[in-house]
Amino acid sequence: MANTQSAQKQIRNSYRKWLRNRQVKGQMRGALQMVREAIAAGDAAQALALMPKAASQLDKAAKKNVIHPNKAARLKSRLMQQINALQKQAQ
Repeated sequence: MANTQSAQKQIRNSYRKWLRNRQVKGQMRGALQMVREAIAAGDAAQALALMPKAASQLDKAAKKNVIHPNKAARLKSRLMQQINALQKQAQ
């Protein structure tokens, strides 16, 4: 248990940050899961329709330092590669 006031305040602040990060990361994961499920089902049109929301959630998480900006870029790039591969396969 923290003894000083500043240490107790830091514990409260870190808890608030943890809650915020958890919420942002959960929304991000949910959006990614929806896109990945559409890709797994082979529905390129649905995946492409869901991609802007997923990209937005990734960008928000990167902006709030929940994930690294390069990780957001990497995930967006890989998802778009998979969607483009599905579209080529459908043609």
